[in-house]
Amino acid sequence: MSAHSTEPARLEFGVLGTAGIADKAVVPAIAASDHAVGAVASRDADRAASFAARHSIPRSYGTYEALLDDDAIDAVYVPLPNGLHGEWTKRAADAGLAVLCEKPLAADAAEARAVADHCDRRGVTLMEAFMYRYHPRTERAVELAATELDDVRTVTATFRFPLSDRPNDVRLDPELAGGSLMDVGCYPVSLAHTVLGAPDRVYAHTGDTRDAGVDTELAGVLAYGDGRSARVASGFDTRHVERYRVDATNGWVAVENAFDAPADERLELEYEIDGRRGVETFPAVDQYRLQVEHFADRVAGDATPVTDGASAVANMRILDALSESAANGSPIDL
Repeated sequence: MSAHSTEPARLEFGVLGTAGIADKAVVPAIAASDHAVGAVASRDADRAASFAARHSIPRSYGTYEALLDDDAIDAVYVPLPNGLHGEWTKRAADAGLAVLCEKPLAADAAEARAVADHCDRRGVTLMEAFMYRYHPRTERAVELAATELDDVRTVTATFRFPLSDRPNDVRLDPELAGGSLMDVGCYPVSLAHTVLGAPDRVYAHTGDTRDAGVDTELAGVLAYGDGRSARVASGFDTRHVERYRVDATNGWVAVENAFDAPADERLELEYEIDGRRGVETFPAVDQYRLQVEHFADRVAGDATPVTDGASAVANMRILDALSESAANGSPIDL
């Protein structure tokens, strides 16, 4: 907790930016928790004021710097475009604030490592906002893979959705680290990395159907020295699909609506293990709220989050290698 805090159990968040993910998911999740959003900042003061009014946030600022100077703030949530994550996470750390940063943590692995080291030196908690990791269904799938599947051989994971052609979408901007791999492909890579660990080699193929200078489709393979593999896919050009399947010598686990899971629906996990087939059902939960609560607990306990700086760096190394492979047309050794 920062020196400003008077109630260790309650975090007051500042939000750097008014992105859709903040508007629709994370700010409502904070409001639904025992924590609160005390301030929001935008480079457009009117936009910040409008966002604040919509969410009953007491203070709004026309610069990010002004929010970081707000003595009532304990932590910041950073939903800025990917290319700005690193800079503003470090500046928040310089202000002594814990940081919940949207994925991916930085534009590349070198920057991610610099950001994680910077937060370590400043003594602040850093967490990458991979919300799906905090859903009980994900936790159960990872547990089954680790404890009941004997020898996991392959992981297949996909996240695609149809991105509209609206002008100036940051996800199509190469200057802001856009592209389908960085926006949604990071989820399949994260899942594969969580289950199988770091690959020895990767290969990827991409397409740029919008002539935007970023990948709008990606297909990749993560290869392991002992023959295990993962196939990952992302894209902006086809119908919405989010799924993963983990296959082992004695069975499999499969999940649909895998990553951006709806908060108001019961969800299922399907499996067949040692000839036993089953479906487990999970009650409706808001994984964004669970993410916020995990972050706050780790800040209060000065403990390492599940999706910490080290895991962000490890994931970014794979993303970098996939990008490099697609650019070169050849496999990349990690």
